[in-house]
Amino acid sequence: MTAIATRLNIDWRNKKTWRQASINTMWCLLGCSIGDMATILFFQVSGIPWPTIAIMALAIVNGLMTSIALETYILSRQMPAKLAFKTAIGMSFISMVAMEAAMNIVDVIATGGAQLTLWVIPIMLVAGFLAPLPYNYWRLKALGKACCG
Repeated sequence: MTAIATRLNIDWRNKKTWRQASINTMWCLLGCSIGDMATILFFQVSGIPWPTIAIMALAIVNGLMTSIALETYILSRQMPAKLAFKTAIGMSFISMVAMEAAMNIVDVIATGGAQLTLWVIPIMLVAGFLAPLPYNYWRLKALGKACCG
């Protein structure tokens, strides 16, 4: 098999890898959701009349930034701060962007805009967790690289 075929042909039934990928994804979800939901809540409470797409774009950017900040903090307890930051920046943006997109798409579809309600938040979090999980498993199994955590 070629190197690419080997990376695509992995065992998807490894419970230990699913557990680790889930833990990594949960840390990423925590970081992403803090910035994302805080941004949406700010616009919801302040009443600043921005278009939904602009609020969601800013929410995604802020979610990425808070995820990187949280990962840097966690990693800085294990390595020098500069290396922790470089490692956090180098983590999978594909995973983070998929997470952010899933959360925001659910919010817009479910509420009709950038609105946080008690019933939509759990749905957003589940979507944000499930969207990147298979990719995070593959990345951990095939490449030996964690997306987060």
